[in-house]
Amino acid sequence: MSWDPYAALGVSRSASADEIRSAYRKLAKELHPDVRPNDKAAEERFKRATSAFNLLGDPATKARFDRGEVDAEGNERQQTHAYRTGAGRTQNGYSGAGESVFDLGDIFSDLFGSAGATGGGARQPPFGKMRGRDIRLPMEVDFLEAIRGGRKRVQLSDGRTLDVAIPVGVTDGQVLRLKSQGGAGVQGGPPGDALVELKIRPHAFFKRDGDDIHLDLQISIVEALEGAKIQVPTASGSVALTIPEGSNTGKTLRLKGKGVGERGDQLVHLKVMMPEVLDEDLKRFIKKWGRRDYTPPRPPG
Repeated sequence: MSWDPYAALGVSRSASADEIRSAYRKLAKELHPDVRPNDKAAEERFKRATSAFNLLGDPATKARFDRGEVDAEGNERQQTHAYRTGAGRTQNGYSGAGESVFDLGDIFSDLFGSAGATGGGARQPPFGKMRGRDIRLPMEVDFLEAIRGGRKRVQLSDGRTLDVAIPVGVTDGQVLRLKSQGGAGVQGGPPGDALVELKIRPHAFFKRDGDDIHLDLQISIVEALEGAKIQVPTASGSVALTIPEGSNTGKTLRLKGKGVGERGDQLVHLKVMMPEVLDEDLKRFIKKWGRRDYTPPRPPG
């Protein structure tokens, strides 16, 4: 990290939201170019304090900085799971507003008023263009939506709604970056981005390991002994699976290309199940079975 935003504001890492806001107000009042015109050193300190406030004034971004996930500029430290995707503006839809944060315009208005010294126009900050802040939005995604991809709608705190493209095979905690959908820039600066953080809901019977999908499948004694062909679910629909004759619990069958985005496979783990109620015919058969002395392999002990 090339600089410390906490040091730029003169606060400790345990500073509260009110302390961060108060520290920035004090520095802005002291260093703003309207107060100290033609003072390049003060202007640079003011820019740095403003950048620090943009980072630490957003509770979600502050927490990510404290965890080392973003740097002092708010940039992702690791981009391995970041997908860039566009988003259209629509009406109505999914609720999931982002964090509420401090607004620079409100602070400048509080400190200097909304009008200039001469004329009635709104005062423009003279320190140059500044990029708007990024906003973070949580989004829950179903297990199968994560496997197949799709589209979901998310609502921002300012009332806008965005359609978000979910790429095939996204993972839990992955962040999708929506360019230019964040906070407005200052003095014509570019807007920030919207960062959509995904939470994948678990599935009732599928489990994921990388690009492979695992499924535990219960079969009957007859199916295990004689073999069978049965329908099993996959992420892309039901398929026929051949159970080999003499299958045991723990045997794994592989369905090629039925994993994530056809890159992985689906692994079906067989579990031979006894009937819940044993009938007399089965009991008599077991008593007459010629290999009653058979013992399956067991761990020593």
